[in-house]
Amino acid sequence: MLAVVSLAACSVRPLPPDTPPPGPVVSPPAGPGPAPGVAGVPPAAPMAPPRNWDEYKLRAAQRITQANPSETFSGALPESLASIPVLQVQLNADGSIRSIDVLRTPRFHPHTLQLATQAIRRAAPFGPVGHLPRPWQFSETFLYNDDFKFQLRTLAETP
Repeated sequence: MLAVVSLAACSVRPLPPDTPPPGPVVSPPAGPGPAPGVAGVPPAAPMAPPRNWDEYKLRAAQRITQANPSETFSGALPESLASIPVLQVQLNADGSIRSIDVLRTPRFHPHTLQLATQAIRRAAPFGPVGHLPRPWQFSETFLYNDDFKFQLRTLAETP
C-alpha cells in the first residue's frame, strides 16, 4: 500500500494544450530539417530566402493554403465565383503580420472578408522580409466558390 501512495505522489502534471510531450534530447541532424510549426501548419523544409516579392508572395500563398486545408478547393475555377475579397498584408521584418488592409470588399457575401482575414492569420508568421525592399507587404485575392471554399489568385489554376 505504501508503494501505491509513493507512486501517487510522483504524478505527472498535464501539459497545456498544444504542447507536445517532452522527448529525448537529441542533437538536430546536419542539413535541412523541420522547424517548429506555427498554428498547425507543418513547416516547410528550409530553403534559400526568396529573392524578390514574387517568390515571397508565392510562398505566402502556399502557406495560407496549407494552413487552411478544409477551407480551400482545388481544380478549375467555377465560371461564376460567389465572392472575391482582396487583402493587403503589411509585415514586420520577421514576417509577422503588422496589419491587414482591405483592398476590395465583396459586394455579395461580405462575411468572406472575415473568413479570408482569419485564413491569413492562421498561416502567420510568414518568412522574414528584412532582406526585401520596402514596403514589406503583399496582396492576395481570395476566390470563393458557392461552398465558400477558396483558391488564392496567386495559385489558381487557369484554363
